Amino acid sequence: MRMIKVKGKHVILSLVCLVLGFMIAFSYHFTQKEIKQKNTNLTSKQWEKTLDLRNQLIEIEELNRRLQKELNRKQDKVLENEKDLSKEAEAYSNLAEDAEKYRMFLGKVKVKGQGVMVQLSDGAYDPKEENINNYLVHEHHVFKVINELYISGAAAIAINGQRLTSQSYILCDGPVITVDGIQHPAPFVITAIGDSEVLASALNLTGGVKDQLVNDNIVFTLEKQNEIILNPILGNS
Repeated sequence: MRMIKVKGKHVILSLVCLVLGFMIAFSYHFTQKEIKQKNTNLTSKQWEKTLDLRNQLIEIEELNRRLQKELNRKQDKVLENEKDLSKEAEAYSNLAEDAEKYRMFLGKVKVKGQGVMVQLSDGAYDPKEENINNYLVHEHHVFKVINELYISGAAAIAINGQRLTSQSYILCDGPVITVDGIQHPAPFVITAIGDSEVLASALNLTGGVKDQLVNDNIVFTLEKQNEIILNPILGNS
């Protein structure tokens, strides 16, 4: 058997290779461990950041819920205020309408609208009639017409253009009547603003105002008017 002689340089080369192999193996193992450690640290940081963002998102969502509840309460309050304002506006509108009606009844505002015109004239002279008052227009004749017009819904009334108010008074003095201190001779023209059909029908009822005045020898004429204008009362009256 042939013996192989190992020379010294071969031994040294083997030792060098062995040491080099060990170094390479150790270096690889250390490198893998460091990479793994870095990957672990990176994942941990990402998880912490994700957790922080998630917590922030939860806080924002909770804040949004609180704000939404607050918004709902505010909206309910606004709706309630709008209802209150609507009621107040309606109340003010009713007050303004009532005030307008009162001013109209007091004769403080100009009034325009459809209505009727009634003329009351003294009856024809009859020499056989001893009492002249039996064919003259008196205040009670005028009152009958005015009362019937008001009952039938007249909004404003005037006698010979003079507006009447709730405090007006009418007196008879022979052939003239006095309205609130102002004298008016016959014929007496009574104008009233309101539903012309209703007003005319009320005056023309059988046995009503018209028939009563005709029976008293008063000349009674009635006309429907599409537009009547009554001017306001001047001064403090």
